[in-house]
Amino acid sequence: MMTSWQRLFLPFCLLTSCTAPQTPPTLAEIASGQVEVVDLGYALNEQNPYWPGEGYSPFHFEILSTLEADGVYSGAFSTAEHLGTHLDAPNHFEAGQPSVDQIRLENLIAPLVVVDIQEACRSNPDYRLTLEDLESWEEQHGPIPPGSVVFALTGWGQYWNDYDRYKNQDVSGQLHFPGFSEGAALFLVEEREIKGIGIDTLSVDYGLSTDYPVHHIVNGTAAYHIENAANLDKVPLSRAWVIIAPVKIEKGSGGPARVWVVFR
Repeated sequence: MMTSWQRLFLPFCLLTSCTAPQTPPTLAEIASGQVEVVDLGYALNEQNPYWPGEGYSPFHFEILSTLEADGVYSGAFSTAEHLGTHLDAPNHFEAGQPSVDQIRLENLIAPLVVVDIQEACRSNPDYRLTLEDLESWEEQHGPIPPGSVVFALTGWGQYWNDYDRYKNQDVSGQLHFPGFSEGAALFLVEEREIKGIGIDTLSVDYGLSTDYPVHHIVNGTAAYHIENAANLDKVPLSRAWVIIAPVKIEKGSGGPARVWVVFR
């Protein structure tokens, strides 16, 4: 557990520590393959897991024309905003906050933090990332930089291709998968001034939640969530950058997103 003295000293450490994020790779470095690039998104298809609530439906794709018959290949698709790898805009749970099209572009590029809680989640599918998990991360990597996007690596992505296992719904209809705790969310928005949080499950609130406090806490500060992230086990826990490109829906509460990480 971090002492009160350590809490006071951490902001100073952030300004002076070599653990602060390195200068991000340039566009030229990224385009020329000089740095590592990892895709955190799943391709949309009709087998994607989706929220099992009323009114939600699977992704659907329909072929409208083919090269063989029409000389051009094209299709049409329908989807909920919150399906596949997607962004929850701040207005998703809080009135008066930006919709997905109103998020400033600079807020979609950020230092990446990945907190590995896979071991805890293996024994407890209802585990929630705690303040102690964040303190442990900071003891190893230094203070979480302001303006970061903080991801929880739960290991749940291994079930992505098995919808029943991914949602993990019991006979009473209750979902079971990991998420963030309220205490961790409060610390991140109040003490570390993050841009967003992310996770490799259906929701940043754990499956047992009924009032979604983490959504409210984070969206209430105009920050966003990334849900159903892929490949979090293939990126560094620190000293990397994340780039997020959600579909731009006017007044939308979120949408499918391309998300990728770059690092040296």
